[in-house]
Amino acid sequence: MWLAEGRAPSRRVNEPDNRARHFHLAKHWADEMARQGTDADLAERFAPLAAGLAANEGQIITELVECQGVPVDLGGYYLPNPALAEAAMRPSATFNDILDGFRNG
Repeated sequence: MWLAEGRAPSRRVNEPDNRARHFHLAKHWADEMARQGTDADLAERFAPLAAGLAANEGQIITELVECQGVPVDLGGYYLPNPALAEAAMRPSATFNDILDGFRNG
């Protein structure tokens, strides 16, 4: 599925990388949870997340690509600083807001 849709991470700068892959995986699971028909409460809980991710996909991918090409200080290779690593791995404010809203909602 990922390869057929061209969503495999690229090794080139300014092309979607693993962070974009994480977005696509989150979007896929939110869609599936919202569409499943076994648990109506679960579907209702995930529907806004799925809708938010779908509506903002272009903006999120743009943010994930635009952050590339600059060195990132993680505070260490084997024992990175958690705050620095989180900032590097969560560069999309739009994606973060949607996920944080879901987590806190």
